[in-house]
Amino acid sequence: MSGAAVLSLRQVSRSFGPIEVLHGVDIALSPGRVHALIGENGAGKSTTMKIMAGYQPPSSGEVLLDGAVTTFATPGEAEARGISMIHQEFNLAEPLSVEQNIFLGRELKRGPFLDKRAMRAKTRELLERLECRVSPDRLVSTLSNSDKQMVEIAKALLRETRVLIMDEPTAVLTSAETAILLRQVRALRQAGTAVLFTSHKLNEVAEIADDLTIMRDGAVVWSGPAAEMDEHAMATAMVGREMSDLFPPKDGRPGEVALELRGLTVPGFSRDVSLTLRRGEILGIAGLIGSGRTETFEGLCGLRPATGEVRVNGQPVRISEPWQAQAMGLCYLTEDRKTRGLLLAKGMRENLTLQALRQFSRGLIDTRAEEAALDEAIREFDIRGSRAALVGNLSGGNQQKLLFAKTMLADPRILIIDEPTRGIDIGTKQQMYGFIRRLAAEGRAIVVISSEMQEVIGLADSILVMRHGRVTGELSGAEATEDAIVRLAMGVAPTTAGTAA
Repeated sequence: MSGAAVLSLRQVSRSFGPIEVLHGVDIALSPGRVHALIGENGAGKSTTMKIMAGYQPPSSGEVLLDGAVTTFATPGEAEARGISMIHQEFNLAEPLSVEQNIFLGRELKRGPFLDKRAMRAKTRELLERLECRVSPDRLVSTLSNSDKQMVEIAKALLRETRVLIMDEPTAVLTSAETAILLRQVRALRQAGTAVLFTSHKLNEVAEIADDLTIMRDGAVVWSGPAAEMDEHAMATAMVGREMSDLFPPKDGRPGEVALELRGLTVPGFSRDVSLTLRRGEILGIAGLIGSGRTETFEGLCGLRPATGEVRVNGQPVRISEPWQAQAMGLCYLTEDRKTRGLLLAKGMRENLTLQALRQFSRGLIDTRAEEAALDEAIREFDIRGSRAALVGNLSGGNQQKLLFAKTMLADPRILIIDEPTRGIDIGTKQQMYGFIRRLAAEGRAIVVISSEMQEVIGLADSILVMRHGRVTGELSGAEATEDAIVRLAMGVAPTTAGTAA
């Protein structure tokens, strides 16, 4: 089902002060078609989507609805006219229940009273469509990120939506949850909805998109049928250069043992985790969401209660607080840069030095030294954007680089990196992989926790797979394949000898 564009932009530009961030963008969404919008972080995708959904007006150019020039005074006005947006950052009321969030502002009533029975039934129906087993009564604050995303999608399904704009909807989903989401996108397409879909996962774009627009530096560099571009061509168009060497070569020569875990247990999340990590080595940690990967290493770094034997540089240690881990040269780079890693309402300088503030304090904070450290971080990690800007206004890739620089300011010898490239574009991914491999070449011992199997395969020297809080196998070399990881993560392969089971 297709036809004339239901929503389009024509020669749209957008400026913030003297800086123009969009340059003459044309894009058209048609009923019954999935239109993918891709590009590096900072390419202008988010601004384009916000203009289409009424969050920002264009500085010049036109927004057209059903072929007629229109304006949206507010996102609510755009929504009332059939345009909905699922944001990459959750737009949920955390103290409320799942049901209350789904119907917030759209409550069903029977006379003057809320029709709680009808809302409960509809909530269950929407969650069942998404194969989400969360109770309608659960508080959103208690949900995992993947379940929160499903609640956001359920909210969108509730509306009579003609145009659905989806900003990185699969960033926090497992492969199984992604498959469910893509089935819902296909159902919406079949029903005649126009879908704008953004994702840094180019395999998803290739799988789901009918039409494709690629942006770079605020301008459209390619637009046409998605079938005309394979993943390699998409990546090359996005970054303006060849992407054949996404992962750096594995030329590390592991040295002395830096970290040993024997029977590490984080109550309620993992048990009897054992591993050995050497200097110059990158150890990948794979497994499904809920396998206990993150919680295990949060326990190691003093962020959760943990028991078991930990040795750093051959010496037994006890870590109950994050500062103790940092003092031993052990640092953890969180997967959640937005709420746990960075202060979004502060600038780059304050964020960079926060974890190592003692280095810049002589009774008073030495802001000149902080600025010099920021200069060095910007050069070393290629952080782009105004240094005066609030960190919340930086692209996801530049936020991740800043978080990386912040962590490295403490000069860790053992580095735990959780989801290093979540929500960032392929060009920035390539940079991050280069940073990580360079740190290993300097003799640092590194653990990389990732939900992307190609990432752990391409980056790690060896891989531990976890399931239900336990290590089910260790893979390296030619045996480290997606099939082998999936089998261990799903519990359909025997555990590997020499690992905790």
